[in-house]
Amino acid sequence: MSQGLATMLREGTQKSHTMAESTSFIKGFLKGVVDKASYRKLAGNFYFIYAALEAEITRHQDHPVLSKLFYRELWRERSLEKDLAYYCGNDWRSQVQPSPACKEYLQRIKEVSDTDPELLVAHAYTRYMGDLSGGQILKNIAKKAMKLEGSNGTAFYDFDGIKNHGAFKKGYREALDTLPVDKQTADRIVDEANHAFHLNMQMFDELKGNWLVALWRLTWNSLMSRLQPSVSTPATQSSTAS
Repeated sequence: MSQGLATMLREGTQKSHTMAESTSFIKGFLKGVVDKASYRKLAGNFYFIYAALEAEITRHQDHPVLSKLFYRELWRERSLEKDLAYYCGNDWRSQVQPSPACKEYLQRIKEVSDTDPELLVAHAYTRYMGDLSGGQILKNIAKKAMKLEGSNGTAFYDFDGIKNHGAFKKGYREALDTLPVDKQTADRIVDEANHAFHLNMQMFDELKGNWLVALWRLTWNSLMSRLQPSVSTPATQSSTAS
């Protein structure tokens, strides 16, 4: 191919990436408007997605294409288990269920794994490269918005096995460029990556209502904090006069 797969994926999904960032939930998240209820639902969906994706990649770890991208240090299933235990308690498994959009996402992962396993490259790229690229920014936003301390509730963003995110991403892109795929297969991987973005956006859209609730709470709290001095002044004056 005249162009590497890494470049094809970056350029071929640019529009989808922008659309995903423009969803109400993500726009709100980036502005610091996020609460534990909506984030817990997102973490729950991600748990099912990553558990399925990692199971299918492991299933095909000897595949001529997927074997080149078999990096256990990227796995997120265990970190999401920690986060869900924090948000829901030790019995989180009885509380967390995949949403309708998540179920559609899971069905697609299983479908491509059974019929075209090389297309799992698209799902791995869409999720893991996004996590590594913007993860630390999102982690800091989540900690501030939900008033989290230490690593409580944000284990998802911690890649303990990767010391240098930039160097790892460079190596990952180089691995993508050396995958034994032809131009037709590369084009199908890019198409699948765009579909993966669409599936993620559907999950984000399900959280729109939670985003609006969080925004209302933030606005209300801001308003009350501004009114607080004028509300307390009469009481203070009365106490002083007596």
